[in-house]
Amino acid sequence: MKVMVETSARHLHVTQQDLETLFGAGAVLSNKKDLSQPGQFATNEKVEVVGPKGSMKMSILGPVRPETQIELALTDARKLGITAPIRESGDLAGTPGCKLVGPAGEVELDHGVIIAKRHIHFNVEEAKEAGVEDKQIVSVKLDYNGRSLIFGDVVCRVSPKYAAAMHIDTDESNAAALPGTVDGEIIL
Repeated sequence: MKVMVETSARHLHVTQQDLETLFGAGAVLSNKKDLSQPGQFATNEKVEVVGPKGSMKMSILGPVRPETQIELALTDARKLGITAPIRESGDLAGTPGCKLVGPAGEVELDHGVIIAKRHIHFNVEEAKEAGVEDKQIVSVKLDYNGRSLIFGDVVCRVSPKYAAAMHIDTDESNAAALPGTVDGEIIL
């Protein structure tokens, strides 16, 4: 089965409380662009993410979440001096933190920085069609620009809220020389 493969660049998700600390009381996220996952969007809001070795401006994705989470590629983490584990989104226990700096204030996080584990979102019907279940591990073959590559350890995430799309970070996308959003072949 084919699946759309998208590059998910460094970004963060914030709680309403952290958003207001960073941007001021009553702050709301403004939609810059809808993303492939229903209800998710890139925002106009950016913050400085500060680690022991450096900092970088990063975009916030909306809507607000129950917990603030920073998603980096390994290259980004090294630049910031943060030893971030590879984890599924939301699995933040025992992860390192960082400082966030916005126009109205700062937030010092004691955890929340991860390298997102490569994954495929499926809604329930798409998962049945693909013959996969939630948390199943698959491989995905890509063949672009003379850099054929098979990504293993791809976790399937199934929810009625999702739409079929594989997400990889910028390091993974560059390793496969991807020209943008492409189709990959799921290997069970």
